[in-house]
Amino acid sequence: MTSTKAYGGLSATTPLVPLTIERRVPGPHDVQIEIRYCGVCHSDLHTVRNEWHNAVYPCVPGHEIVGIVTAVGSHVKKFKTGDKAGVGCLVDSCRECDNCKEGLEQYCHQGPTGTYGAPDKISGGHTHGGYSASIVVHEDFVLHIADNLPLDAAAPLLCAGITTYSPLRHWKVGKGTKVGVLGLGGLGHMGVKLAAAMGAEVTMLSHTASKEADARRLGAHKFVLTSDAEQIKSVMGYFDFILDTVSADHDYNFYLGLLRTSGVMVCVGAPAQPATVPAFNLIFGRKSIAGSLIGGLPETQEMLDFCAQHNIVSDIELIRMDQINEAYERLLKSDVKYRFVIDMSTL
Repeated sequence: MTSTKAYGGLSATTPLVPLTIERRVPGPHDVQIEIRYCGVCHSDLHTVRNEWHNAVYPCVPGHEIVGIVTAVGSHVKKFKTGDKAGVGCLVDSCRECDNCKEGLEQYCHQGPTGTYGAPDKISGGHTHGGYSASIVVHEDFVLHIADNLPLDAAAPLLCAGITTYSPLRHWKVGKGTKVGVLGLGGLGHMGVKLAAAMGAEVTMLSHTASKEADARRLGAHKFVLTSDAEQIKSVMGYFDFILDTVSADHDYNFYLGLLRTSGVMVCVGAPAQPATVPAFNLIFGRKSIAGSLIGGLPETQEMLDFCAQHNIVSDIELIRMDQINEAYERLLKSDVKYRFVIDMSTL
C-alpha cells in the first residue's frame, strides 16, 4: 500500500478536510492514474452528508476522474504509461452475471463496486474516489480519453455525460426524434448537447425564462417555459422522448401529457419523494415512464468516442481543492454553469 493525499469527509455534519488514504500497489491487471481533474457530482454531496444513509467514513468522493497513466501492471494490454485515461462511477463488478457479460456492469446482479464508499474486494476496506492525487483501478474499468478532448472539461463526461447518453442511445434517439430535455443543469446541459449531436430536434423545458439563451447556445432548437400555459399548450402530445434530469420533487403527470402516442419519459434525476402516476395517464396513449442508471463500460467508451468525434465536453467552472465546501453550498443553490471541476494540482 502507498499513502496518497486526498480530501474527504469524516462525518455527515463536518466540512471536507485534507486526508491521507492508502492506495494499493498496482497488480498485474491494474492501471495507476495520476488524477489531474475530478468533476463534482451532486451525488458526492448526497453521499458525504449521508443523505442516502449509505455513507462510510472517511468518505473521499469523486467519480468523474481524468488523468495520466503513471504505471501499469505486467498483464495490462489496453493502456501504457503516459496515456490520457478516465475512471467513472464503477471500479469493479462480478464479471459473471448476464448483465456484466453484456457490458451492463451498472446493473450487475451482485451489485457493482462504486468508485467511492463501496466495499473493496481487494483491500477489504472501502473504496475512495477522485478527490485524491492518484487511483489504482483494474484496466477493464479504465477508459481512454481522446487527445482532442481537454481533460478538465472532459471529466464530467464520466458521469453526467454517460447518464444522459445511455438513455438517448437505448431509446434510439436520432434524426426525426422530437426530444424534450427537462431541467438545465449538470445533466440537462449534457442532454441538450448530446441529443442535438445525434440529430434530434431538441426542446428545453424549463421553469426559468432566463435560461433560454443558454439552452439555445448549447444546441436546443426550441425553448418552452413550463410556467406559461400557452407555451405548454403548444407542445401537448408533441414529444417522442423526454429526458427528465430534475432531482427536485415535481409532477411527472404534467410532463407525461407532453408525450405523443407511444412516447417515453426517462428519469435520470432522483427526487427524494415517491411520485404518484395514475395508470390512466399511461394507458391512454400507450406512454411509458422509465429510468436509466449511468452506463456500462463499453457504452461509456462509446460515449467518450462520440464526444471526441463531435467535440462535445461539459461547460465547467474550475475550482481549487480548498474551495470544495463552498462549491457544495453553491451546488445546493444551482449556482454553477454547469459543472464544478477540481484542479487536483491544488490538492
